[in-house]
Amino acid sequence: MYLQQNVPLPLSHINGVKDRPVHVQGTLISTGEDIEFWVTEGQISFTKVKGAITIAQDGLLMPGLVDAHCHVGLGPEGGVEPHIAEDQARQDRATGVSLIRDAGAPIDTHWLDDVPEMPTIIRCGRHIARPKRYIRHFGAEVAPEDLVEEVRRQVAAGDGWVKLVGDWIDRDLGDLSPLWPEEVAREAIDVAHELGARVTAHCFAEESVAQLVNAGIDCIEHGTGLDEATCQEMARRGVALVPTLDNVKIFPGIADQAEDHYPTYAKHMRHLYQRAPFVVYEALQAGVQVFAGTDAGGTRDHGTIMDEIWALTEIGGPGFAVGAASWEPRRWLGAPELTEGSTPDLLLLSHDPRIDPRALAEAVLLFA
Repeated sequence: MYLQQNVPLPLSHINGVKDRPVHVQGTLISTGEDIEFWVTEGQISFTKVKGAITIAQDGLLMPGLVDAHCHVGLGPEGGVEPHIAEDQARQDRATGVSLIRDAGAPIDTHWLDDVPEMPTIIRCGRHIARPKRYIRHFGAEVAPEDLVEEVRRQVAAGDGWVKLVGDWIDRDLGDLSPLWPEEVAREAIDVAHELGARVTAHCFAEESVAQLVNAGIDCIEHGTGLDEATCQEMARRGVALVPTLDNVKIFPGIADQAEDHYPTYAKHMRHLYQRAPFVVYEALQAGVQVFAGTDAGGTRDHGTIMDEIWALTEIGGPGFAVGAASWEPRRWLGAPELTEGSTPDLLLLSHDPRIDPRALAEAVLLFA
């Protein structure tokens, strides 16, 4: 079902470019433009800089990779020590990821913004869940009547995003079920929007994702319960999907562990696993924006963006997959483009990864 081609990216760097002017020339594959620029004091200039060293000429260039669902600062037991959080970010950076949307962490990692050679991190604050309805120590746990106030707190803690846990196993029911009444979720999402933040949600099952899309959410994580009608509604409303396909491979193991006590849940998780690639295909056919995310953190390893690129390649082809892990989520997240005065963040390639993503394994990270 899923491609099993894990291509690591131990990318090399061109160092020292912050200390002296450099010159770059090549084709930007995200737009097809031939570009030429100079970098001085860490900023792009389109005006020739005397004494600059040419470090790329007639090459293929693309924006650094994006992990649109990652957890820096999260380990199996919740929050991690600062040195571990830094190591997680470095693992991602070493594979070409220079922009992360952190989809929930129990510690504040804003201090990483001042550490050299770190990915840029756009944070959601903590996951918001209900008591005893999510993984222990991961999220801020509140009752439905307190959701709006918790959203206010997490907007203040994040960087323009809030993360809800949309569904999880209800042990009394013996299956997945929504955590929030739709009207409560709508009120919370409206408040986040009033405060200038976007809202995303962890959703495995069918009911939660349909309710949250109707409630005005901006993005769905995982989305294994999507159907054609909800995909159409997501496209109409401009709701994005980050399917974390490589992470969905753990569903059968979850089902095996739950089989004895929660057989309905186990059967449901296996069904969602089998449907996952078709769900992403349906979303693409409907016109939903789909972005690459690894779900690294917790029990998942960092530095695995290539696994997700391969999984998306199998469904939409390499051109779609590479774009979904680079320039497309950058535009969605409002990351700076290649403009006068912006910070350079590019990969240099000898072959076009839209034809074969393995070209990324030989990329050079031009600016660390």
